[in-house]
Amino acid sequence: MHTLIVSGGRIDSDLALQIWNGTYAHRIGVDGGVGFCYEHQLPLTEIVGDFDTLDQKILRWYKEHTDIEIRAYDPVKDATDTQIAVELALELGSSQITILGGTGTRLDHVLGNIQTLYLPLMQGVDCRIVDCHNRIRLIKDRYVIRKEEQYGHYFSLIPFTTDVYGVTLKGAKYPLDGYHFTACGTGSLGVSNEISQEQVEITMESGILILIESKD
Repeated sequence: MHTLIVSGGRIDSDLALQIWNGTYAHRIGVDGGVGFCYEHQLPLTEIVGDFDTLDQKILRWYKEHTDIEIRAYDPVKDATDTQIAVELALELGSSQITILGGTGTRLDHVLGNIQTLYLPLMQGVDCRIVDCHNRIRLIKDRYVIRKEEQYGHYFSLIPFTTDVYGVTLKGAKYPLDGYHFTACGTGSLGVSNEISQEQVEITMESGILILIESKD
């Protein structure tokens, strides 16, 4: 079951409308992202947030003219609105989650959203943040990127856990064999690699990597 989350970061209209045409069991609007859906008349199934950035007239319209479930939270809380939406998607039984509006000018929110990807990863749920330049997910154990399905031309690997042991890349322009990534000393070695064959296979003995596929 695939769930689409529309969060309150920067949203490219063309990309969003293209992704919207996919098949989703749930479409969750998150605070400011609800405004984008309202503007483009995109129907939602659930709405969540503390609504500190959404125009209150829009929120009132949804309350008065729809029967969409609205979960409102106190702005003083221990989780971002996007994390709350991801937790809801997991609660609904999602096996795949796509997040739009998860990146933008607030780098603290971007980093927080990347950390949120840990929750679905630990439940075996494929979750990715997508914008017009990047597709971001967390990976562990083994992951394959097929050239015909890659998002852009480049991919980068950045340690999410302090240490990622035994990283091997096959089919990459810059291969690795049992490499030890560490957040305290790897530097930028994993940035801006390319697929040199039909697919690249990424394996690791332990730890978690941030995988970023990028369009230049």
